[in-house]
Amino acid sequence: MFVLAYEVELHLGASHSLKDKRQVIKPILEGARRRFGAAAAETGFQEQWQRSRLGFAVVGSSARQATDVMDAVDRFVWSHPELDVVSSERRWLE
Repeated sequence: MFVLAYEVELHLGASHSLKDKRQVIKPILEGARRRFGAAAAETGFQEQWQRSRLGFAVVGSSARQATDVMDAVDRFVWSHPELDVVSSERRWLE
């Protein structure tokens, strides 16, 4: 079993309230769950309206499978023009 975690920190420049922020974040989290079968959650900056940290995790039968799924999640996050990716990090979990 191979577990890969991905954490991404975002800046949402057009967001002017927590409601605006959640309207952007919610489709990303739900899309990652639905389209890729990844676990997804907002893991940081919940009360700041222009910043967010999202966490994703996938479990695969091989390292290649987990990496392929996480690559797709990564492209999905980057495909949203309304946000700027500040940093991202991947970790293998044991």
